[in-house]
Amino acid sequence: MTATDAFIEALDVLSLRGNKLFGDPGSWGEAWMPPPPSVAAGALRSHLLVHRGVDLADFAKGAVSDPQVGSPDKPGPFTLAAFQLARRQADGRIEPLYPVPADLVVHEKEGERRVVSLQATRVDAALKGSAPLPRWPALAEGAERSKPVGGLWLTSGGLRAWLAGRAIEPNEHLVESSELWNLEARVGVGLDAHKRRADDGKLFSLQAIHLKPGVGFAVRVLGAEVPAGLLRFGGDGRGACLTAASVDWPEPDYEAISKARRARLLLTSPGIFERGWLPTGAGEADPTRGAPFALNGVRGRIVCAAVPRSQVVSGFDLARWRPKTAQRAAPAGSVYWIEDLEATPEALCKLVARGLWTDDAYERDPRRAEGFNRLIWAKY
Repeated sequence: MTATDAFIEALDVLSLRGNKLFGDPGSWGEAWMPPPPSVAAGALRSHLLVHRGVDLADFAKGAVSDPQVGSPDKPGPFTLAAFQLARRQADGRIEPLYPVPADLVVHEKEGERRVVSLQATRVDAALKGSAPLPRWPALAEGAERSKPVGGLWLTSGGLRAWLAGRAIEPNEHLVESSELWNLEARVGVGLDAHKRRADDGKLFSLQAIHLKPGVGFAVRVLGAEVPAGLLRFGGDGRGACLTAASVDWPEPDYEAISKARRARLLLTSPGIFERGWLPTGAGEADPTRGAPFALNGVRGRIVCAAVPRSQVVSGFDLARWRPKTAQRAAPAGSVYWIEDLEATPEALCKLVARGLWTDDAYERDPRRAEGFNRLIWAKY
């Protein structure tokens, strides 16, 4: 399937709202950065429909469909295969940036940072806990302890090192959020739709995202060729520029992973799974054997997992003019350790291209087109 890589760059501040209601007098709208992939998928599909001359009102009613986008009830082959915060390099290439994987902990003391990896550790049977898997993600610390540092992003070079099982160099592989964007407080005014003017006493505040120069979002689209142009991106229809780009996507060594018969699975987008924190394809978790995993030609046992607190994804369905159903998701950056892996390099690569979806859900679930349940493999 043909892949289209592009770079989305804001023309102004962005209004990227979370799933919390706001707009009442005196309310505060908190920004969500980075936004869920559905924000980009909606902007790209709308742009594609307009470019192809599809009447959006008829599309929303289900009167017409598009061979690539599909219809409001059934998604087409369009799939947002990747959506990452990114920055433009001096040579013009786009470098994607990733949330720090959940099996990495960054400590800082006297201005010096060090990165420590959680180890999938089999604990003594006398040690009881709520973990339902045979191995626990353990952090080995010395006598001096400190709180972990947050607000960091992993460069593409850093992710390549992580995929290969190499050490992360703090000064080379980590980027602070403050280097990528700033938050600005903005005042909004509620409007009276009937009088077509500002409504009395309806002032509210919200956060706006001001991206630094050269910072935007890298996207990869499968199943459709998306032309360059202007997008309505995020809340308030803020403008963004979409351009074709050469994106430096990291790739794992599928041959080495297949031969090793074990791997780590990293979520690169939020995962909406039937079993909550366990990915699609996983069976019931057992504290002795782990959770069996079988999906699209890849089999194994999940023996350990590092999954941060779940997040809630929702959004607004413009076609039906109503909020989307709120769903809990495992955050991007969640890590799963898999042993007894049975998969060819081709099967591993195919699962990355399809995402963590069953055949039935791949055909009918609109969240597939929106870029959820994406993954990448790494050495274990």
